[in-house]
Amino acid sequence: MTERRRSPYAVLWDMDGTLVDTEPYWIETEFELAAKYGGTWSKAHALNLVGNGLLDSGRYIVDVFGIDVPPEQIVEELLDGVVARVQDSVPWRPGAVDLLASLADAGTPCALVTMSYERLVAPILSGLPAETFRVIVTGDQVEFGKPHPEPYLTAAAALGVAAGHCLAIEDSNTGAKSAESAGCLVLVVENHVPVLPSERRVFAETLEGIDLDGVWAEFDR
Repeated sequence: MTERRRSPYAVLWDMDGTLVDTEPYWIETEFELAAKYGGTWSKAHALNLVGNGLLDSGRYIVDVFGIDVPPEQIVEELLDGVVARVQDSVPWRPGAVDLLASLADAGTPCALVTMSYERLVAPILSGLPAETFRVIVTGDQVEFGKPHPEPYLTAAAALGVAAGHCLAIEDSNTGAKSAESAGCLVLVVENHVPVLPSERRVFAETLEGIDLDGVWAEFDR
């Protein structure tokens, strides 16, 4: 690994489940689609989609429902439901907003790396100060979504920072694998799904009161 300093050069944030707890919004919308299309759905199916690219999720839903509907249409209907819920209430994860403010005060650049599309990201970020994220990478901007490394490689490159100097914050195996494959170190705060351990992952119960320099130092042990 390239030589690192005592704190990360940049912090790369996942969104759904990490910055905001929107997973229940996605699940509610998926069940609504099941009712609309006469499909069978379950929470286990829903959790299988956590961290995945939206088009992959659309294909999965079409397959489980057994319907002849373009996955792209399912994606747009999913987004319609989740965007409507976010516009009513943004469910910030504990400690996330305070940590973003601390990073801004320290001059540490942040990027958002999400498989959600820009039209969902916009209403969420409208509640944060401008330039909170210097770079935003969304699922509709990349060819390959998580767990492929492209999203995190894209974010690091846009910040002008080597991925090995970045700390990614994730809540899923899919996202953590994407970040690791790009070369990032990963802080995992589990939410709705368990995440497997790895030498490039440090786990925390919450972002509340977290010391990212201390997390960074964990990788040198």
